[in-house]
Amino acid sequence: MKHVRACLLVAFAFLAGLALLVSRSDANAETVRIVAPGVWFREGDMEQGHCNNAIIEMKDYLIVVDANFPSGARAAMADAKRISSKPVKYVFDTHHHGDHLYGNPIWTEAGATTLAFKQVGEELKRLEPARWQAAAKSRPDVAELHRDGPEPPKQDIDRPVFVLSDGSRKVEFLYFGWAHTRGDGFVYIAKDEVLCTGDAVVNGPHNATMDANIGNWPNVLRAAARLKVKHVLPGHGAMGGRELLTGQELFFTELHKAVQDAIDKGKKVEEIQASVKLPESVDNWVSENSLKRQIKDTYDEITQKKPRGDIR
Repeated sequence: MKHVRACLLVAFAFLAGLALLVSRSDANAETVRIVAPGVWFREGDMEQGHCNNAIIEMKDYLIVVDANFPSGARAAMADAKRISSKPVKYVFDTHHHGDHLYGNPIWTEAGATTLAFKQVGEELKRLEPARWQAAAKSRPDVAELHRDGPEPPKQDIDRPVFVLSDGSRKVEFLYFGWAHTRGDGFVYIAKDEVLCTGDAVVNGPHNATMDANIGNWPNVLRAAARLKVKHVLPGHGAMGGRELLTGQELFFTELHKAVQDAIDKGKKVEEIQASVKLPESVDNWVSENSLKRQIKDTYDEITQKKPRGDIR
């Protein structure tokens, strides 16, 4: 009987710990939820510009998906310590944008190795340090690092599939091509049917298209959708299922088609911005202000016959 009571006490303590992780009183918008045993989704506070993170438990260490902004990195690091006593060994940058990568020094100073597909480092060489310096003017967490530019990933991945496996879990890092950015990386855990997408997939009207290949974006999503996936962990917005993959794909397919049809009719960009209405089926990804920017970027891509990310 004493053994039973002891087991019950341990079980209740474990459940109480899970409850703390799922909904902390100090969490505000930043919450941590269990996706599968040993896999957590951390939804970032978009008012602070933070991206989402995933935390993946291996036998002896943790993997974190996305470095976040520096303030988001510190918060994610604190949550990782609450989740597990295991060290964060790897932090994977899904792409080069500041809300996903500028926190790199926070992690590497704590002993982690940052890694990303090689195109991420190439984009940093092409676009930085101008964006870092602009961010430092408005973000104290960037300015207080006293750096001239962002810290690139310490390890480049130069093949489309990279695997970390230690006998307890297999984690695949996948590259399907240029969508949101040239370096878009996905993280896939086949056993748990979990896919972390970075900003190649978002849940809500959070799509930034300035570095995108808008015409190719649906192709990347179709490739990702060939995986067996139950849980989709997006770069921004709440986690969901396969509907996030198919909805995001449909949004960009319909956007590109609508702009192309209007161009074929001889309309100027201002006319297109004022007249285009996308189907209700993609309303989740649409806001009036962001749609105008996305239409302009799509218009530029089509009329200049090059990906929007190549237009400066």
